[in-house]
Amino acid sequence: MAIEHNYLRTRVRLSHIVANYQRLRGLGGHVLAVVKADAYGHGLVETAAALDGVGCDAFAIGSVAEGAALRDAGSRAAIISLLGPVLPEDDALALEKDVVPFVHDFGQLDRLAGVAAKAGKKARVALKFDTGMARLGFAEDDVPRLLARLAGLPSIEPVMVSSHLATADDPTAFDYVSTQGGRFARICQALRHGGLAFEASLCNSAGILAHAGDFGFDARRAGIALYGVNPFAGTDQEHLGQGLLPAMETVTRIVSVHDLPRGASISYGRTFIAERDMRVAIVAAGYADAYSRGLSNKGFMCLSGRRVPILGRVCMQLTAVDVSGLDPAPGDPIHLLGGDGPGAVSADDLALWWDTIPYEVFCLFGLNPREYV
Repeated sequence: MAIEHNYLRTRVRLSHIVANYQRLRGLGGHVLAVVKADAYGHGLVETAAALDGVGCDAFAIGSVAEGAALRDAGSRAAIISLLGPVLPEDDALALEKDVVPFVHDFGQLDRLAGVAAKAGKKARVALKFDTGMARLGFAEDDVPRLLARLAGLPSIEPVMVSSHLATADDPTAFDYVSTQGGRFARICQALRHGGLAFEASLCNSAGILAHAGDFGFDARRAGIALYGVNPFAGTDQEHLGQGLLPAMETVTRIVSVHDLPRGASISYGRTFIAERDMRVAIVAAGYADAYSRGLSNKGFMCLSGRRVPILGRVCMQLTAVDVSGLDPAPGDPIHLLGGDGPGAVSADDLALWWDTIPYEVFCLFGLNPREYV
């Protein structure tokens, strides 16, 4: 929790995360719950505990240290670090806490092997391959050299081989999914012919919903869909993710309510001038609370089931909204994310106005004080 002294409260419904996990698991395969980045702002330990209660036996986290924190909280599940050992000290921590790190290059592999051999342990690893993201990973051409290197590293035990889809959520680019899937299948086949036994993992949330029939492989990583976001929202494949339950809402309080006469401006820079007499509410939320200044003059909040537009610039801890026709009072709650009725603000809505994606909305709002409901 990074932001302590404000009036925002981010409320998380763990039951919705559980329901989304059970739906994704029902589509087949071994589903790993992605709880990296503090479970996308929903709470690492709390989310993992809820999923553990319904039989989730594997979690994907970000850094090795995050995996160690989950282990220290009592998790006995498999824990996979998607970032892997970035720093040398991560190697020993992964071994100590039984975290399976992604390994994406030979230097990483050799360093971890040396630490494991010195400790008299086997390091279980996930080999990461680049099949088209061009971020991290061994190349397909590295397979012969990798097999030869692993043969001389008895302290390394590959238990997973993974790659990441770049366009799984874009129906206009499904051909690229096929390209990546075919490349990954060839890599896995070559590694198995070389004597390795492992789980293969390619699909993310969009992959689970749209591509698992073709490229499901053994293990599937459920990320954004776990938290109730349809990766196909706004596309012709939207039906694939319909019914996922949003798990986060963020609420704050109204500080003041007053009239704004026609011709008057509000907030810094006079970027909004009233074209009519208005009633405005000043809300306790701003960019210090991870509520983006980019929402100035274009975002909405939800008050009493109705969307109310932001007026002028979002300030550090205050934002003005138009509440004409409503009768709020200081202290009343107002939703930045979520809410009741037709005015509810979804993560997709907020991301559109914010010019970002729901992932960022969750991660930032999750920095505020959390409540579990």
